[in-house]
This record gives sequence, C-alpha cells and structure tokens, in this order.
Amino acid sequence: MIFYRSFQRPLALTFDLDDTLYDNRPILQKAEQGMLDFLHLHYAATRATDLAFWRTIKWQALAEQPELHNDMGELRRVELRRGLMQCGYTGSELEQVIVATFDDFYNKRSQFKVDKNICSLLAALATKLPLVAITNGNVDLNKIGIANYFQFSLHASLTQPMKPQGAMFELAARRLGLVPQDILHIGDNLYNDVLGALQAGYQSAWYAANRTMRLTQEPALLLPHVQLQDLNELLQLI
Repeated sequence: MIFYRSFQRPLALTFDLDDTLYDNRPILQKAEQGMLDFLHLHYAATRATDLAFWRTIKWQALAEQPELHNDMGELRRVELRRGLMQCGYTGSELEQVIVATFDDFYNKRSQFKVDKNICSLLAALATKLPLVAITNGNVDLNKIGIANYFQFSLHASLTQPMKPQGAMFELAARRLGLVPQDILHIGDNLYNDVLGALQAGYQSAWYAANRTMRLTQEPALLLPHVQLQDLNELLQLI
C-alpha cells in the first residue's frame, strides 16, 4: 500500500461496489445485450432496434434531463419509455412492456456472484467494524451475495444524488453515529469516490478491481489517504 496523507485507524468502512469489489463493465454489457434479446423475443415491434438505438435514446434523455444521471434505474425506465414509444407502443401496453423489460434487465444486471475471496474479506472485516455500501449504481446486494456483510446500503437517486456529491456520505455518517473523519471510504474512482469522500470529511482508500492502477492514467483531482495494492490490505489498516 502507498500512503499519501496522514492516516488514522477508522471506526467504520464504506465501500463503493461497481469496479471496486468486481469488474462491472462485462456484467453491464451482458445485461444490456440481454435486455435487447428479451425485447426482440417478446415484442416484435422492437426487432429493428439494436444497442446503438437504445444508447442514443439514453444519451438524448440525459441531454434533456441531466438530473437522471443520479438514478440509473429511473434513467433506464425513461430510456425504455422513449424507445418503446418510438417503436409504436402506447397506453397500458407501453406500461406493461416497460415493467416487464426493466424487471428482466434488473435481474440480469445482478445475475452474478462476488468472488468468494472478496466475500471472505468482507466477512472478516464485518467482525471488526461496521461496513456500509455506497453506490452510484443499482445492483441488488442480496442477489450478488454480499448484503449480509453490510449494516445498510445507500444507492444514488434523484433525491440522493450520486457521488461525488455529499448526500450519501453525510447520510451514512449520521446513520453510523460517527464523525466523518472516523470513516474510511474505499472506491475505484478518483473523482466519485476519492474526491467525494474527502469533500465529505472522510478518509479515502483507492482500489480498482477492473484495471491497472496508475495515478498518471487517472483523472485525479486529489490524492487519497492510501492506495491499496490488494483489498486484503484493509485488514492491516484496521
């Protein structure tokens, strides 16, 4: 591990999920392809659409409603509504297709298990300190097998904006009953996680599960307290 700032032993740990505990990109890509396959199989009017069509719909929705980037689930519903309307769906049929497709996508998005070594680490950490999940995404912690390690989880939403904004960090500290500097946040993103944690008064640890960690290749604004080479180093820190 590499220390960049003065560090004190934390009294609680908060974790980012996507790309910190697992590589999220192939999971999301598989889920998006699965959504397209589901639409093509069950709803004939969508068969002329492809992934590029749906991504264009998403970016158009974000351009018109930028606040949607704070809620991945709501953004997906808006994407489906706009795209399905272009395919000719209306009224109650439109609503039924949105619900069925979103439910299928959300199930596929959470259709994996976190590596058993990461689960063992979380189990060990949870015997020593309270753990909290703070995610900008919408993965189902129960389905991926890690819900029991966390005292609670916070997901970004329209009323609880995504990191690096401070809402989820502040709420986690209040629910834990701790001052922010007694909490260590672990995440892969130097903007969302490190900057967000530092602005909220937390300590921060940088760890990425999905790429080689080189500061010169990252959009770094601030340095974390510590850079981890392996998540198991958390056991030494606490």
